[in-house]
Amino acid sequence: MQGRLRSVINRVQESSEAMREGVIMLDSSGNLDWWNSAAQRLLELEPHHDRGQHLTNYLRDPHFIEYFRGNDYREPLTLASPIRDNMMLEVQITLFGDNERLIVIRDITRLHRLEMMRRDFVANVSHELRTPLTVLAGYLETWLDHRDNLPERLVRGLTQMEAQTDRMQRLVSDLLTLARLETADRHDSDRPISIAALCHQAVIDGEALAGGSHHFHTDIEDDRWFYGDEQELASALSNLVYNAVRYTPEGSTITLRYQPWEGGDGALSVIDDGDGIEPQHLDRLTERFYRIDKSRSLASGGTGLGLAIVKHVLFRHDARLEIESTPGDGAEFRCILPAARLSPATTGTALSEPSNARLRD
Repeated sequence: MQGRLRSVINRVQESSEAMREGVIMLDSSGNLDWWNSAAQRLLELEPHHDRGQHLTNYLRDPHFIEYFRGNDYREPLTLASPIRDNMMLEVQITLFGDNERLIVIRDITRLHRLEMMRRDFVANVSHELRTPLTVLAGYLETWLDHRDNLPERLVRGLTQMEAQTDRMQRLVSDLLTLARLETADRHDSDRPISIAALCHQAVIDGEALAGGSHHFHTDIEDDRWFYGDEQELASALSNLVYNAVRYTPEGSTITLRYQPWEGGDGALSVIDDGDGIEPQHLDRLTERFYRIDKSRSLASGGTGLGLAIVKHVLFRHDARLEIESTPGDGAEFRCILPAARLSPATTGTALSEPSNARLRD
């Protein structure tokens, strides 16, 4: 029996040695217990010196320490190598046994560089497109100001050109917004924003877009302040409201709701009573340019980037987006705001509207 167990252990160790990824086992206190050759190479561990040392002695990045202590390992963490410049690592932790941890470390330097090249390409192309689109839009507007003196067929063509130019300008604007969100540092210190005021402005923007075709309702159960970047948060909430307007039939009701959530978090939701979304689409809605119905999206004037922007803004504020929908029974886009960034509405100073501003039902 012992020989069979020893054979199994040897096979596991041999398999781990063959892996390109670094594998580390920690005891219940977070101390190094065992690692393979790849982990030894990636972190420059010494077998006779480092065993029994705490992992945070070698991975001292504050983001990793927060990740390690948070015990929320649903997503991997990307961080710079502690020993080599220009090397990026991806760390995934799995809990097992008696609070022991299995850690897998990957060298993702090449993928990181490719991603940076993609971001730079998109940002540079978007910047280059801005000027010619602005010139084109200006001339089209000038010509259409004199439409009464132009042939009807020419006016029709210029009107279509103006609509497509406007759509391209919005697309470029959204691409630049995404590029900025991806490359800018996350917020460590932010100012308080009234959630009621944020919803109030989103309703105003939504009504302007809807032009009377939709009904808006608000339900603020617990007015709070949220610490973050006002412009980014307003953009995220407006994108959710715009989507609700664009993808629901005329006469639909759109509700902005804020309520306390689990663990002291808050839930800021945009709810509609439209046609709903099929389950197979829900996990992909935040992908760039993903469209449930391409023809309908183009007709509505959407760029396909709104929910990607929302996802990035929430990530930068330690928040997350949850989507629930039943076909034929509307949809709810719920922003889960972390308790650490929330405070009672009686403290601080509003950036947009007074904290007692009541939203229109």
